[in-house]
Amino acid sequence: MTSSGMPPAEDRADAEPEKNAAEADREPAPDADPPQAASAPAAEADPEQAAPADSGPRRRSYRWLKILAGATALLVLAGAGGLWYLYQQLNGNITTDRVTENELQVHASERPTQGPTSAENILLIGSDNRGNGNGKYGRDSGTQRSDTAILLHIAADRQSATAMSIPRDLMAHVPSCTKPDGGQTQPKFEQFNWAFQFGGAACTIRTVEDMTGIRIDHHLIVDFSGFKKIVNAVGGVDVCLAEPVHDSEAHLDLPAGRQTLSGEQALGYVRARHGFGDGSDTQRIDRQQGFLGSLFSKVTSNGVLLNPTKVLPVLSAATSSLTADPGLDSLSELYGLAREIQRIPSQKMVFLTLPQEQYTLDHNRDQLKQPAAGKLFAALRDDLPVTVTDDGHPEDTATSGAPAATTAGGTSTAPSAGTPTSGDTPTDAPTSGPTYRGTTAAADICGKAAT
Repeated sequence: MTSSGMPPAEDRADAEPEKNAAEADREPAPDADPPQAASAPAAEADPEQAAPADSGPRRRSYRWLKILAGATALLVLAGAGGLWYLYQQLNGNITTDRVTENELQVHASERPTQGPTSAENILLIGSDNRGNGNGKYGRDSGTQRSDTAILLHIAADRQSATAMSIPRDLMAHVPSCTKPDGGQTQPKFEQFNWAFQFGGAACTIRTVEDMTGIRIDHHLIVDFSGFKKIVNAVGGVDVCLAEPVHDSEAHLDLPAGRQTLSGEQALGYVRARHGFGDGSDTQRIDRQQGFLGSLFSKVTSNGVLLNPTKVLPVLSAATSSLTADPGLDSLSELYGLAREIQRIPSQKMVFLTLPQEQYTLDHNRDQLKQPAAGKLFAALRDDLPVTVTDDGHPEDTATSGAPAATTAGGTSTAPSAGTPTSGDTPTDAPTSGPTYRGTTAAADICGKAAT
């Protein structure tokens, strides 16, 4: 030691290596901050070389997680892209009828006013167009007629609906209409389906509105091919025949009893006249109503609209077969309408024909039966439930022992002598429409009560 208390220089030099060695062996404190890198190159060293040896499995696991996340993202994007493509394809299948929309706007001042409620009235038109692959059903003359016309009234509360068939042989006042070539027809009292043949959907809508006083909110047109596609898409529809039917004109050859019809058979069934009963248009309409009720039950009972594997073929068939006004020309609008109808209880889905009788000047034609027809139109305008009997004529409901009646509101009652019928005048302010001959979707196609 020197006088200053410090060890001699040589002793300090000898002690320094020991101190450095001790510090080199000392582990850093767990919470101590890591020393700063001595230089930039050291900070940018390869992490695989700098990482501890046990980080290898974690590093590989993280890499696989990134790959899995990327693959999942690609699948989600691909699925979304596929759904978007499918939606666009189905949406593009629908034909928009802007010609009718424009023509109706020209005659807007002549049309009935909108109803007081949110009830909807949709005119369903079945076209007998012989073009577009329908040539085997007759010669394509370049025109088409309304083989079937149904006014579908959906109640404001969406809890009931009435499908009113309009006979094609009914005599009606047809206004002056624009022809496809741009010319004008003359107003005339003519067979109802003349309006569609010479003036298209706009002329048919105006004729129905003039006849009923009911504002038509939307219209849909389907031809023969479209009808067959829809029936096939739901797997066929059940019908029941009392006896075998052979009708070469309708391409129909069916045994008696319950059976499921394919699209081609179903088309012949709803169109045939000569192979059934007296061959009248009234009986043909009865078959159409029973068939539609069976179709309604088929769609609503097996979850078609909620099952992607079942609904996609139906949507594809429907969209590729329909001509719609701009208010129903999208997949979302059509699906929304289908869902509304699907929620209606089957006993509240009513089918009937507007009251008609033989035309006094031609027994091969029909005319409105009054005052029954006027009462029915008023009930639909006022969004009142319409009552139908299971079978027989409306007059039968006023007699003792008559069958119970079912309303579009779903109430079954044993009619009394005071029940208004198509030929009676009600004595009190009506709370529901009068009784008519018809059926509901709850009725079994073979005439038995549906369970």
